[in-house]
Amino acid sequence: MPELNKPAPSFSLPDQNGIIHNLQDFRGKKVVLYFYPKDNTPGCTKQAQGYAELYDEFVKNGAVVIGISKDSVASHKKF
Repeated sequence: MPELNKPAPSFSLPDQNGIIHNLQDFRGKKVVLYFYPKDNTPGCTKQAQGYAELYDEFVKNGAVVIGISKDSVASHKKF
């Protein structure tokens, strides 16, 4: 498991549109990674809404927000 304030291991994952993103593409930027277990569940929806409410603040502070789960691209698109 990655340690707080330590570099995360490199990875590549598709977004809700199927576009592959690599963590290394964000090198030099602040990145907020949050992990959630499943799309479209009450707890995960509330978690994502919390990040959405703070999104402008993250951007203003130069951060990129990335949510990750094991669900499919189609599931992410609905979420």
